[in-house]
Amino acid sequence: MIVVGGSASRKLSWEIARELNCRLSQPEVKSFPDGELYVRIPEDLSGEEVVVVQSTPPPQNQNLMELFLLLEAASEQDVRSLRAVVPYLAYARQDKIFKKGEALSLKLVCRFIEKAGAEEVVVVDIHERESLSHFSVPVKNVTAAPLLGRYFRGMGLRDPLFLGPDEKAVQQASRAAEELGASFESLKKERLTPELVVTSGKELRVRDRDAVIIDDIISTGGTIAEAAKILKKCGARRIFAACTHPVLSGNALQKMKDAGVERVVGTNTIENSHSLVSVAPVIVEGLRQARLS
Repeated sequence: MIVVGGSASRKLSWEIARELNCRLSQPEVKSFPDGELYVRIPEDLSGEEVVVVQSTPPPQNQNLMELFLLLEAASEQDVRSLRAVVPYLAYARQDKIFKKGEALSLKLVCRFIEKAGAEEVVVVDIHERESLSHFSVPVKNVTAAPLLGRYFRGMGLRDPLFLGPDEKAVQQASRAAEELGASFESLKKERLTPELVVTSGKELRVRDRDAVIIDDIISTGGTIAEAAKILKKCGARRIFAACTHPVLSGNALQKMKDAGVERVVGTNTIENSHSLVSVAPVIVEGLRQARLS
């Protein structure tokens, strides 16, 4: 087996190769003067089980194009099998048509991944599980929630509460809380306009306790900030935010800090300064479970 690491997942691909005890290929990726991408995998992949690891965070379009080219470059060789690990899948939130004339963006992205040669796909904490139906090849969705929970084990939290900022995130809160034997709860989210998100809380027993708000993605930070304000009003001692995908657009960090969030913890599905947890163990487990027969 050989792991091919894309430029958006350099560290993660190295960790996956180490866990699999296999070779790592670092392809040549560069841009021509006109902006077109050039990709070359220098290793001979003939007869190999190949795993291409490339996340697709901002700049999404460039990272997606690199993913397609890496898969194409690998598929041009006589490989034994070809799998794509896409830890953060761009366009995953554009999985439905709400207004006539819209593009079903995720459906097209899934088709491109398949057409480029992927025979199986592994993703991490997809936004909506139902959106995986856009793939026609086998796809495995693994979760980082237990890994995020374990991160907080050694932080000396006082009677911690893991909180999903809406009903959809309660499963992540539950899985993370289980690692500490902690309690979990959820809030209710109402989107009054496309820009404004208001999180209305139920009665929370969080006074003098530490709270961890956990979600799959933190993009603008608005939802986390609203949840943090509610926790502050309820008397929370310390507030942390955790997520699988730390997109952190614009002033997201400042927005959460102003609302009382002490620290933001993300995983390396998106590699930045807040990628404090590696998802390599769950990806390797997913690869082993979804292995081609």
